[in-house]
Amino acid sequence: MPRTAAAPDSGCAQSPAIALRRIADLPGPRPWPLAGNLPQIRPLRLHQDVEAWSREYGPLFRIAFGSRPVLVVSSHELVGAVLRDRPDGFRRPALTAQVSEEMGGRPGLFLAEGAPWREQRRMVMAALAPHAVKAYFPSLVKVAQRLQAHWQTAARTGAAIDLTEDLKRYSVDIIAGLAFGTEVNTIDGGEDVIQRHMDVILPAVAKRSIAMFPYWRYVKLPADRQLDRSVATLSAAIDDLIAAARARLNAEPARRARPANLLEAMICAAEEGGGGVDDVAVAGNVTTMLLAGEDTTSNTLAWMLYLLKRNPAALAKAREEVLRIAPDAAAFSIEQMDALDYVDACAQEAMRLKPVAPFIPLEALRDSVVGDVAVPQGGLVWLVMRNDSVADSHVANAADFDPERWLRRGDEAMNKHVSMPFGAGARTCPGRYLALLEIKLAAATLLNSFDIASIATVDNSEPQELSGFTMSPIGLRMTLRAPTSDLQR
Repeated sequence: MPRTAAAPDSGCAQSPAIALRRIADLPGPRPWPLAGNLPQIRPLRLHQDVEAWSREYGPLFRIAFGSRPVLVVSSHELVGAVLRDRPDGFRRPALTAQVSEEMGGRPGLFLAEGAPWREQRRMVMAALAPHAVKAYFPSLVKVAQRLQAHWQTAARTGAAIDLTEDLKRYSVDIIAGLAFGTEVNTIDGGEDVIQRHMDVILPAVAKRSIAMFPYWRYVKLPADRQLDRSVATLSAAIDDLIAAARARLNAEPARRARPANLLEAMICAAEEGGGGVDDVAVAGNVTTMLLAGEDTTSNTLAWMLYLLKRNPAALAKAREEVLRIAPDAAAFSIEQMDALDYVDACAQEAMRLKPVAPFIPLEALRDSVVGDVAVPQGGLVWLVMRNDSVADSHVANAADFDPERWLRRGDEAMNKHVSMPFGAGARTCPGRYLALLEIKLAAATLLNSFDIASIATVDNSEPQELSGFTMSPIGLRMTLRAPTSDLQR
């Protein structure tokens, strides 16, 4: 049995009878001189290339980014153990934080470590707690109804819907209202300035984090100058939002007891804590919320709807549950959304097969052990999140889209530690409840209002997985029609 991650001086240190291996002792693809394995990796298919190596070399192997060795971990037991050893044993790579800082980024929960992370975690958890999110539910319904009206127009005209883009706009409109108390309407064609600049910044972070040479430190290409402009504009916009929120709180002290949006809630939590969390930290978490509220949720929704359309029995069951529990989109309630167990299972199954975060890179904060491999302080670890979760050895009929597996009990129950879309341990995603609520609300809006005529790429091929800051489907188009089910008569 592979051992879990632990510092050698901890209670889980290796048995004296077991000799530890070094990362250099492990099998792995042959590296190129100086460049390591980077020339063998397709940047837009990075996750798939490392997953393929996992199937070839096993649960622990080595790759190299340039001259720097990297331990790749694909066993879910070891992945979970490493994640649970955060924040004390592992952190996000210092290079990622450095790239973010070079670009003018401000430390939020995503990149914070140590004591600042603990203080910010308390602040963000307060803002994203289920009871707080429930207070914003009427605003979520309003955005869902806007999406419904937009899709009704498409259904009447037979127009094809760019599924990923529509769901991205849905998520943007929700997060703007919840996070900032500002209503934007990108669903109907309005522009969200912050989101436009995020679309420039996030791919740049991902690209620079695996670059072979940091050329941008020495010369600025046109794309780098555009990036600098986007960073400056985003920072100014977020500062304005924070200043406006503080002004509202000062003008209306009663709002502190019941903040009207997540930004106000974070500011109140920061001020009450007295832990040194300032506007810089709040701004960093605004950026984090934008990321969590757009790409991750919208991409999971797109994958889930695609998989449902490919599995008619599951689609029929999801629609039956929605029509039984939440038949009227104009009267959705939080209790109805919480009761959509099968739709929730569909989301879990989509995240198992198509995780939007298919890998997590980390850096050891101390000399550690992963399985039987010694990881020195500063060593890089690459966690493969989709390996055991799609292997028949760990999940029955793993290639099948089977939401029922998440509802079974007893010996047939799904091992929920095999698939960890929200992470594990102390750094589990604090926005899990909000993300699943957004997913169920959009799914309910679609399933009780329309029949899905098609969800496919233009040439009806399997949608390609694009690896950026998150993993997204390429080219999905959806066509809708008015419902014909007798259940809706």
